[in-house]
Amino acid sequence: MTAQGFLQISLYIVTLLLLAKPLGTYMAKVYQDNSEGSAHWLASIENLLYRLSGINADQEMRWGQYALALLAFNLMGFFVVYGLQRFQDVLPLNPQALPAISPDSSFNTAVSFITNTNWQGYSGEATLSYLTQMLGLTVQNFVSAASGMAVLVALIRGFVRRNSNSLGNFWVDMTRSTLYILLPLSLLLSFVLVGQGVVQTFKPYQTVKLQESISYSIPKLDDAGKTILDDEGKPFVENLQTNEQTLALGPAASQIAIKQLGTNGGGFFNVNSAHPFENPTPLSNFLEMLAILLIPAAFCFTFGLMVGDTRQGWVILGAMTLVLVTLIFVTVPAEQNGNPVLTTLGIDQTASTQQAGGNMEGKETRFGIVNSALWAVVTTAASNGSVNSMHDSYTPIGGMVPMWLMQLGEVIFGGVGSGLYGMIVFAIVAVFIAGLMIGRTPEYLGKKIEAYEMKMAAIIILIPPLMVLGGTAISLTLAVGKASIFNPGAHGFSEVLYAWSSAGNNNGSAFGGLSANVPYYNFMLGLAMLFSRYWLMVPVLAIAGSLAAKKKVPTGLGTLPTHTPLFALLLIITVLMVGALTFIPALALGPIIEHLQMLGQH
Repeated sequence: MTAQGFLQISLYIVTLLLLAKPLGTYMAKVYQDNSEGSAHWLASIENLLYRLSGINADQEMRWGQYALALLAFNLMGFFVVYGLQRFQDVLPLNPQALPAISPDSSFNTAVSFITNTNWQGYSGEATLSYLTQMLGLTVQNFVSAASGMAVLVALIRGFVRRNSNSLGNFWVDMTRSTLYILLPLSLLLSFVLVGQGVVQTFKPYQTVKLQESISYSIPKLDDAGKTILDDEGKPFVENLQTNEQTLALGPAASQIAIKQLGTNGGGFFNVNSAHPFENPTPLSNFLEMLAILLIPAAFCFTFGLMVGDTRQGWVILGAMTLVLVTLIFVTVPAEQNGNPVLTTLGIDQTASTQQAGGNMEGKETRFGIVNSALWAVVTTAASNGSVNSMHDSYTPIGGMVPMWLMQLGEVIFGGVGSGLYGMIVFAIVAVFIAGLMIGRTPEYLGKKIEAYEMKMAAIIILIPPLMVLGGTAISLTLAVGKASIFNPGAHGFSEVLYAWSSAGNNNGSAFGGLSANVPYYNFMLGLAMLFSRYWLMVPVLAIAGSLAAKKKVPTGLGTLPTHTPLFALLLIITVLMVGALTFIPALALGPIIEHLQMLGQH
């Protein structure tokens, strides 16, 4: 690790933590109906939205009603996104006259964006119209993120309230999340990104002249569109030359801002945040990367304020940060050391040195290894999924860390709302384990943790591994699943495991190398996204409802303090043990054995 690399990482972490408190304080005021200052004028817009929608903002909901409203709203979003794709060829704002999307790809994309996963099996600039990108994907970037934020707020109320059968109003929580938090931050970041060179236009794609002509070769086709082969079965090749290039444009900046702030991750262009029209400069890279973890980090402080003990939020934030930083300092050196098999001859043409400059394959030179590897860890720590480099080209250990971060359940910061409520569930499990050790009924934030809460917590923890490991096993068993694998051996296994880890934990990033835009993977990964989103959200709301109905238990001598470094350590161990015990055997068949094979060739 160089001094410059250490400085870049330190600047990012320090800036993130400094911004967490002021934003977290503001968000707590929003959810406690105590918004002040510059956001106060938004109250008139909020009330207007309630009147137009026929919503009674003062009407509280039981946890079951809250869950039904959440599911109904997200189902409606699915049909909107699906319909926009299926009929985009006859809808406006389609200057490139792009055709309608196939049913299986439309299903996968619609599910992906309503679940805050944003897995993309298509090339954005060659597949989706401006209208589909804006009205379908960008809108879901807001409301899918707001849905996760609403569930978290409902869970926090479960700890705060006593002898209550209600958790608030889903429509109010979602509206405030969007109007007071996501929308202002997105507008601010959009303007900054446009200033950095991110495109925001309705103009059609532009054809420009190149400074130098480019020669390239393509297979020669017959009148039926089939490749012409010679006597040896090899394709005839045509040598062509061009001095023009078509540049894809569109209203990208508005989608890029919310894709990062809402931990969505879906790119406007195919290569996502590696594209110079999405992420043109080192400053835009830093700001977008900061936006990924900004709200999840701030939510920890919001949590502490709303439960009346800021130390609770700092403990969780500290645990998340410690794991994140540790894994950053695993990934960055792994990429800087490069592949020992790839050596460079010395001056005397006999001695060889390790891969010069580290592993730059699949990385943008304007970002370098540190900012590429840092982004890979950050985006998989959150349920973001955007990428500024190709994870498939990482070293085995460098690629394993992002995969394992997803497999931990997306709780090391995680998605906006979903990451923290996932970590709170692990905290419930941690106090339950501690209670068993000392022979006392476990308590967390003054509420007894009993059999019902533990049953719901077990469902929340077990569903993602079931989706990931079960889906990987099925895909490697069926011929239709193996047909999309082009890399044999351990690396091909890693590509399949990564895809299921991404879908089964609502991340959305892709390892690459796997041809996933086929009916089998579109349908199966779509189901994994649905189960992993809503089979977790509903049990979380059930826990919230159960806790809200309980009275507060006074703190006693036998109460486990949950605001200490010791509890932070217990929480980290609980999270890591679940990840280690569940996924290490699968990782041993993929990146671990690939790393050993790499060393064996050295």
